[in-house]
Amino acid sequence: MKRLLLVLILCCANTLFSQKRVTDTITSAKLNEAREITISLPPSYSKNTAQKYPLLVLLDGDFLLDPFQGALNYGYYWDDLPEVIIVAITQNKNNEREADCATDATNGLPDEKGEQFFEFIGMELIPYIQKNYRIAPFKMIAGLDTTAGFLNCYLYKDNPVFDAYISLSPELPAGMEEQIPDRLSAIQKPIFYYQATADGDVKSMKTRIQAMDEGIKTVTNPMLNYLYEDFKGASHYSLVLHAIPSALYQIFSVYQPISTTEFQEKIAPLTSGYVDYLIKKYDMLEKALGLKVQIRLNDFKAIEAAILKNKAYNEFDLLAQLARKNYPKTMLADYEMGQLYEKTGDIKRAVKSYQTAFQQQEVGDLTKDMMLERADELKKSLPKPGKKGQNEPVVEETPQTEVAPTDPPTEAAPVENATPAETPTPTEEKK
Repeated sequence: MKRLLLVLILCCANTLFSQKRVTDTITSAKLNEAREITISLPPSYSKNTAQKYPLLVLLDGDFLLDPFQGALNYGYYWDDLPEVIIVAITQNKNNEREADCATDATNGLPDEKGEQFFEFIGMELIPYIQKNYRIAPFKMIAGLDTTAGFLNCYLYKDNPVFDAYISLSPELPAGMEEQIPDRLSAIQKPIFYYQATADGDVKSMKTRIQAMDEGIKTVTNPMLNYLYEDFKGASHYSLVLHAIPSALYQIFSVYQPISTTEFQEKIAPLTSGYVDYLIKKYDMLEKALGLKVQIRLNDFKAIEAAILKNKAYNEFDLLAQLARKNYPKTMLADYEMGQLYEKTGDIKRAVKSYQTAFQQQEVGDLTKDMMLERADELKKSLPKPGKKGQNEPVVEETPQTEVAPTDPPTEAAPVENATPAETPTPTEEKK
């Protein structure tokens, strides 16, 4: 099943989306040479001209670009992963990767051309991409073995340029298994860190990777989001196809729509604050990833379900306000208000809200027919206006005391066959 999924992911890379690739060359003053890069732009890049995208820098871009792009495309399709700008650095064209990743044998810091390459990425490549493309603040970097070990050097900075690190079976420079846990303990910004190995990995490398993992697991820094995986039945190279989706889903877990598990474990048990939960979820997405994302319709439906389940009907008002902000020209806001009035027994206003919704644009599974059906069904429970005197409450009037007129009326004719009690009595004349 896993192998089938991996094949599907790679197939999706070229069929589900039209991903634009641009090959560019940067003349580097740090390297004193020109370096080739491949820039992969998201499918929506040319349409959503105001949208900014997270940046993923790939070392070993020659062979890591396709598997990363395939996994991301698959995630785009299900709206589980955000669209990302990928910058893949060519390092195998002239066998540059070993020289690019040179480190000092004693302290493990970038050395010789490794130092130049380190500065090229931070001081030339990233500013170039920021100047020419719409980049969100959130930046990631990934590599395999030699390049995976090298990318950890960015964590030695007090304010690392990258926010997320994907280290696939890293070949660690000297002392790194002790130094990286210390750095992750001290860092004062949110950091996502993923590393992987496999039971078929190179033994000498795996031993040091596991030692670093043990050190990182003792870190209590709340800023750190860490995941380590050891894949069974995988080799040093095949672990890449297992690890890439896992790493991306770890990093972008906050981006994913509300799942059944999240609903059951985090939302449904709440006694109130369902709309507030939704607002905080998307605020966290903007804060953590720098992404301003429209609240998904399915997430509206999840909160709606929680409100109905817990009979917190007054929260429909807050949900309607949020809907009006996110989907201002659609029927969503009036639909939510209709539910508020319907569930609180204000049938007339519920009917009016559904009728108003009918006049707005359809959205998701909300249709004009649905709004009319709801309004018509509720009308049946309203009192029907009938003929005069029908379906009207009987009001008993209080008897009024008869007041004698000032002038006596004309004497009334006697009533034929009337008994004395039935004969009208004239009013006594004034003296």
